Amino acid sequence: MAETQARTRLVTGPGMLLVWLYGVMSVGAASRSVYEISAKFDEAPLAYTLSAVAAVVYVFITYTLVRGGETARRAALVCCAAELAGVLVVGTWTLLEPSAFPDSTVWSEFGYGYVFIPVLLPLSGIWWLRRSRTA
Repeated sequence: MAETQARTRLVTGPGMLLVWLYGVMSVGAASRSVYEISAKFDEAPLAYTLSAVAAVVYVFITYTLVRGGETARRAALVCCAAELAGVLVVGTWTLLEPSAFPDSTVWSEFGYGYVFIPVLLPLSGIWWLRRSRTA
């Protein structure tokens, strides 16, 4: 019974919104990276590889939020922190050295092309995952 409550706890209230947003970002980043890597990888391999990495991160976080449970919550928390670090590093890198990125990534300019959702989403995820911690 307690395990069932812990599992469902991540996808209630704000958790359901996070699942939806991470799901949308998963589809967007995955479809973008599949197209870019298959059609024009030689133009900006770093940018397109980073978009694929972002897609994998989004899919994993979506899965762990849906799966629920304490282990999944911890894994999602670590992944959200890594995502935030990635967004901050890539966002700063794209501003300081734009020549390294002939094309943008999901995390370029802190997610400017995605209405800054890539920088806000891990912050929201970390907040929710810390708040939903089981006793």
